[in-house]
Amino acid sequence: MNVCVLCERDLEDGYLCPQDTVRLAARLDELPTLYDEVGECLVPRRATWGEIIATRGAAGPQSPVNEDVLDTVNATAAAALVHSWRVDVQRVRWPQHAAPPPAPLAADCRWIAMELEWIAAHYPAAGDLAREIRDLEAQARQIVGDPVPRRQHLGVCIAVTDGQGTVCGADLSRLPGGPVRCRRCGTGYRSEQDLWLLHHYQPRQTA
Repeated sequence: MNVCVLCERDLEDGYLCPQDTVRLAARLDELPTLYDEVGECLVPRRATWGEIIATRGAAGPQSPVNEDVLDTVNATAAAALVHSWRVDVQRVRWPQHAAPPPAPLAADCRWIAMELEWIAAHYPAAGDLAREIRDLEAQARQIVGDPVPRRQHLGVCIAVTDGQGTVCGADLSRLPGGPVRCRRCGTGYRSEQDLWLLHHYQPRQTA
């Protein structure tokens, strides 16, 4: 008889109980969006359009931003930690394989989530993995608040991106009260007139 390395429930075999495995899966699913929100919160609302600056101004509903936060709670740090777990899981499960190359946070989270059944049953460090993912979530929620603010969908970007009149067309969204900036082409919609034109020129189905 084993016990869950996280909650110490009795297990017939393995390292993580089904409940903690489900919680870990949910955290892995939410983590990329959560750290996108962290990035938004670290951009001060008084910044000019297109600027991404680190300040000591208020970042989110619960925690002021300071230089230590910028150094430790960000998508780059989260991605590096999650990737290190992907490398180790692969090393243990497939020791004959070369280490995976660096990947975006979302890709590594998906990969680990796909291996959770094996991790829960066969990976000795499953408890440490679950704890560190839980800590990443908790650190991010200190910045963005809990629950995570829902992004508002505004339509599609209407910016012309070349001399042939090609319209960007990427989905536009923002945090409530936050700036409107296209993540694909970088166009900012700053003024009331910009926002009016954005609404006016939406395709009929999204207007």
